[in-house]
Amino acid sequence: MKIPSPGESITEVEIASWLVQDGEYVEQDQAIAEIDSDKATLELNAEFSGAIKLIAEEGDAVEVGSVVCSIDTSVKGTAKPKVEEPKEESGASAKAAGDTQKKEEASKPATKEVVVDAKATPVAREMIKENDIKASSIKGSGTNGRITKGDVEAYISGGIDVSEAMQGWGGTRNESRQKMSMLRRKVAQRLVSVKQETAMLTTFNEVDMSFVMDLRKKHKEAFREKHGVNLGFMSFFTKACTEALNLFPSVNGMIDGNEIVTYDYADIGIAVSSPKGLMVPVVRNAEQMSLAEIEAEIKRLAIRARDGKLGIDEMTGGTFTITNGGVFGSMLSTPIINPPQSAILGMHNIVERPIAVNGEVVIRPVMYIALSYDHRIIDGKESVSFLYKVKEMIENPLKLMFGAKSPEEVLLGL
Repeated sequence: MKIPSPGESITEVEIASWLVQDGEYVEQDQAIAEIDSDKATLELNAEFSGAIKLIAEEGDAVEVGSVVCSIDTSVKGTAKPKVEEPKEESGASAKAAGDTQKKEEASKPATKEVVVDAKATPVAREMIKENDIKASSIKGSGTNGRITKGDVEAYISGGIDVSEAMQGWGGTRNESRQKMSMLRRKVAQRLVSVKQETAMLTTFNEVDMSFVMDLRKKHKEAFREKHGVNLGFMSFFTKACTEALNLFPSVNGMIDGNEIVTYDYADIGIAVSSPKGLMVPVVRNAEQMSLAEIEAEIKRLAIRARDGKLGIDEMTGGTFTITNGGVFGSMLSTPIINPPQSAILGMHNIVERPIAVNGEVVIRPVMYIALSYDHRIIDGKESVSFLYKVKEMIENPLKLMFGAKSPEEVLLGL
């Protein structure tokens, strides 16, 4: 079997793991391996039924079209038998089964008792054994330092051996080395190239989140019952960005040679964390979606990313990206552009901060937002105006209904 092409421009993949053993009988279309490309993890399925012989090893980087295993179709096998769940027994048969189980348990060797090498009262000694406590970590208050029942109870309810807690987590001078995955190597290359090949700059602003938070609090239950998904912040920011991209199309564009390409649609990449690393699946035509549709699509893509099932077509072709470091506690950052795009919005955590409202200092939930952009295609005026428009729509969600304008502006034709 040869490695099929996972997608355009991909010439090399890595054998992440074999799902079968050498010499094992496999069925046609059975998943036999996971392969990593620089964009996604894919499954390799058996083309025939037979005994498999593994040629490439886990961790090997192989070119597309290379032979990685062979299947001997002359070997005939049978499907693995299904494991039947035990049926419930009743009456005398259940009693007999219980007696047999008791006999088997009685015949098993007794568990080795924990030896308490410390001065302790008999009751305290039993408590130490039952709770698997290191006796040396308990300071005895009895005669000649003997550990009493009260000492053990105090330790269990919150007593801590400070000297043991201060020892730290290390203890050795060992080091380990692990080969970077193909996905991680590609991410590293792309990030370095962005810093070297673009005129990247970041502008910041702050958003009063009280209006969106009040709206979510008021309608989140009804929203979940109606649409089957939770109402999160990401849908508000995605919708705000699509409206702002319509007003500032260069933020939604990219450079292709000596040309600037802009789009009349918004394919929004949403950065999500997965076991394999950072993934950026794309929400297609987000400008035409409602908040519920955006939430449902983000949830679907996030689950597929978590399960390692994202396809290459689900992670390519985005025109703008949003990343939310706030879920990990980030207060402020300068996100790196996802090439060949020209801009990325960074969201952060929400913290109650004192701000001035109508000449008075009030406490409001505030989020700092950042827009990193390629200055070769986006001017400072456009970038700042774009970010400010996003801020306006989040602080007044009704503007999301009227194409980034207030109801009054729509009424007056402004």
